[in-house]
Amino acid sequence: MATNRTFTMIKPDAVANGHIGNILAMITNGGFKIVSLKLTQLTVADAKAFYAVHAERPFYGELVEFMSRGPIVAAILEKENAVEDFRTLIGATNPAEAAEGTIRKAYATSIGENAVHGSDSNENAAIESAFHFAVREQF
Repeated sequence: MATNRTFTMIKPDAVANGHIGNILAMITNGGFKIVSLKLTQLTVADAKAFYAVHAERPFYGELVEFMSRGPIVAAILEKENAVEDFRTLIGATNPAEAAEGTIRKAYATSIGENAVHGSDSNENAAIESAFHFAVREQF
């Protein structure tokens, strides 16, 4: 079942490097409507909970440390076929493999510091959106 919403985070590396405005412009120029948006910071506990699905993976500790080291921008985006279209817009996890014109090609510096998160399924988009935004913050 396709939905018209997805979730994204502009990660600490892209925030620290001053890319918030450019990334948001790419998102809106890609046809997405921003329906919820906030600058916030994940605690270690928040990052562990958000990425719990990766707890057994060797990169989990580094991921938690990275995602809690500085502010992020969390957003809910709306567009027809939102999850799939946003995954296309952000590009491959490895910026060296990301297509020209994608967010990661433009702003990611490595596989680990890859500028943005994008939900990988409609179900996860709903879960991740609810993790970051109260119902009254979702428009």
